[in-house]
Amino acid sequence: MSENINNQGSQIVADFGEKVRKDLFDFLRSKDAIDAKMPQCPDVEECANGIIKSYIPDGIREFQQYPIVSLGWMMLIGMAMAWYWDNDWEKAVAEGNYYEKIRDIAGYDNLDDSVVKTILGYEGEKAEKVSDSVAECASRVYTMLTHSHIEPGTPEAFGCYVAALHQMYLMGMAVELHALGYHMTAFDPSQN
Repeated sequence: MSENINNQGSQIVADFGEKVRKDLFDFLRSKDAIDAKMPQCPDVEECANGIIKSYIPDGIREFQQYPIVSLGWMMLIGMAMAWYWDNDWEKAVAEGNYYEKIRDIAGYDNLDDSVVKTILGYEGEKAEKVSDSVAECASRVYTMLTHSHIEPGTPEAFGCYVAALHQMYLMGMAVELHALGYHMTAFDPSQN
């Protein structure tokens, strides 16, 4: 009986993660912020679980009062990691503690400025556009969480929060790789 409940909970989390992925992908695609095919960047993707694990104490603490921040900051971290990958991945890997390094630039409350302005170097209209896009994505995910009919404080609710963070991270990575000029295109072997 408990195995069926656990499997049902796992399926709820998996379904929710897929729902978030599809919604954010479609939204960002409509804004031309990502390509029609999600980029693959295994170096950055492999860091997600460790970053999320490090982030959870801060993210959960902030979620009650600032859910959009709690969700949005993870998208910004994904963007920062893509930027590190493009610019100096060996140094970033050597330093480790990715989330803590980003957070500690100016503290959790200022993580948006740390990523958008300090790491990515965006100013003015570009910085505002990125911040607005992240806020809209986080708002969409929060709406999905609140309408999911999952009881708060349950293992399923926690699992859905983590699944949402994971998708926000991946979308942040995709957005920044797109901004850096990386585009996933079909490989045509006849062109060689």
